[in-house]
Amino acid sequence: MDALNSAGLGARRNEDIALDLMKFVAGTAGVGKPAAPSTGFTGAGGSKPDEHVSQLLALYSRCLKAVEGKVTEKEAAK
Repeated sequence: MDALNSAGLGARRNEDIALDLMKFVAGTAGVGKPAAPSTGFTGAGGSKPDEHVSQLLALYSRCLKAVEGKVTEKEAAK
């Protein structure tokens, strides 16, 4: 019974670490945040909420792969 409980904790721990890593990277790099409004010339209309969600989900999957040690050479070069 203890082995069964331990197995669940190990998988959850990687997910928690990946989530914390994603929060750090997203906060530092500004991923998933809407562009700040400014006066004067502005570029495109900005990203939609769906685009923010997809960016965060992609970032989370990359973080989870990194935590699990499953990063390919192509992903590591990014």
